Amino acid sequence: MMIGRYGELPLDPRVAEGWDLRLLVEGTRLVGANGLRVGADNQLYVAQAFGGQISAVSLDGEASRVVSPADGAILAPDDLAFDSQGNLFVTEVMNARVSALRPNGDVDVIAENVPVANGVVVHNDRIFISEFNPKGRILELFPNGEPPRVIASNLMMPNALSVGPDDYLYFPLVPLGEIWRVAISGGSAQKVAEGFNIPTAVKFSPGGTLTVVESGTGAVIGLDVESGQKTNLGQVAFGIDNLAYTDDGRLFVSHFTNGSITELTSAKKSRAVVDGGMLGPFGLAANAAGQLVIADGMSMATLTAQGLLRRPAHLLEHGFPGYVRGVAVDQSGNNIFTNSAGGIARYAPGGEAEVLADGFDRLMGICVAGNRHIFAAEYGAGAIVELTPSGDAHRLGGLKKPCGVCIDSAGDLYVSDEGDGSVKRLCNGSFETIASGLSRPQGIAISAGKLFVLDRGIHSLIGIDPAGGQQEIVASNLPVGLSGGLRANTLPGIADLMPGPLLPFSDIAVLPSGTICVGGDENGSVIALSKI
Repeated sequence: MMIGRYGELPLDPRVAEGWDLRLLVEGTRLVGANGLRVGADNQLYVAQAFGGQISAVSLDGEASRVVSPADGAILAPDDLAFDSQGNLFVTEVMNARVSALRPNGDVDVIAENVPVANGVVVHNDRIFISEFNPKGRILELFPNGEPPRVIASNLMMPNALSVGPDDYLYFPLVPLGEIWRVAISGGSAQKVAEGFNIPTAVKFSPGGTLTVVESGTGAVIGLDVESGQKTNLGQVAFGIDNLAYTDDGRLFVSHFTNGSITELTSAKKSRAVVDGGMLGPFGLAANAAGQLVIADGMSMATLTAQGLLRRPAHLLEHGFPGYVRGVAVDQSGNNIFTNSAGGIARYAPGGEAEVLADGFDRLMGICVAGNRHIFAAEYGAGAIVELTPSGDAHRLGGLKKPCGVCIDSAGDLYVSDEGDGSVKRLCNGSFETIASGLSRPQGIAISAGKLFVLDRGIHSLIGIDPAGGQQEIVASNLPVGLSGGLRANTLPGIADLMPGPLLPFSDIAVLPSGTICVGGDENGSVIALSKI
């Protein structure tokens, strides 16, 4: 039995006779984990920007509930803070606004036109936010509709902020690796400390220590704001987003990369409150070593044949190719990604992404023929983008909403078309339908001469005979798409950082062993299906 992470009913995958199903990556209850606060009810409130929802989790991690759903009035919540009346103020990072979730469940927009609204803190019932952009501002907001008061401006991507005992607002400038402050009353902002590796958030402990989380290393650091002295408070996996303290000093951190929440019990020990999984997962591809390469939106991941999951790179690192959606691996072992900005890029962790082509309309799946001939599904234009080894790009049109693309050993190109529920083959320069009547076909792959298509609409993996078009359901009730009638809001993305829309994509890939891997984007899992 598998649990969804959007408040749906439990999922019970079924496989056809002669097939075996096993779980490679466990699901998680959160769709990434961003802003983090402890409420008056002593629960952790977690903003999930890329899941479009807010959840409350007990401190022991045993119970959770959705507070603001993915199809609700709050879009892409990034950070949150309570006032003394129980109002929860939420930054909507992709929607340039800040909303208030009232104790009775009503939602009111209290500020608009605040680009990339990110961090938020409430101090003596006064509301302060930061804008995460290269000309970011620190603002005070007024729930009565009065225009925001600008406290500081022209800051390089200020993120989650906190108020110190000295009545200064403290905040990180993420790409610069610096901590700054400015008086609540206004005045010149000043640098407090530097030398941090992608600091994403700061908060003061109950004892008055400024705590900094380093996304680049996973380090949690105590900072004496007067002397600049740093103290190691703990170490977790990189990809930290935010942190929260309880009144008695318990410290929790969130991860945007995998949706986990960890409690630091000492400088050397930690405890998993919510286990991590995948943000999606979205695109999948197998490499020659038998590893699964995963395009997971904010990061890339690899999964070994032994089930070891690694995340070698994420969006906030220099050179990463944007919000990644599709992935393929060429014969030389290069990772080729599609991203939400409409680009195709070659990327190796630790290096700089090489943009091979861009300017396309909502790219989804991708595959490579031979070593350098690339095909990508251009969902928005109803076409397949063909990128030749010389770098020339051509469109093969005549499709509705193509999602997945693959090539067989004979060089035939197959496409799943979500727009009309079909699978098509390229023949003499045009597409012919070989299977129809599908709901929302997305990921597609070929194994032992047979096509396999992941149908997001009916949560099933379908086998298709490419010669005659006969179909059979290989697995059903899979954790792909959304169950229970939920229609999640489409996330618009962030201009210049991760342009949208951030469309979902459910994919499959075939390992060298013949095992079919399925990305369970409903609960953040990865599933393996193999012939018995």
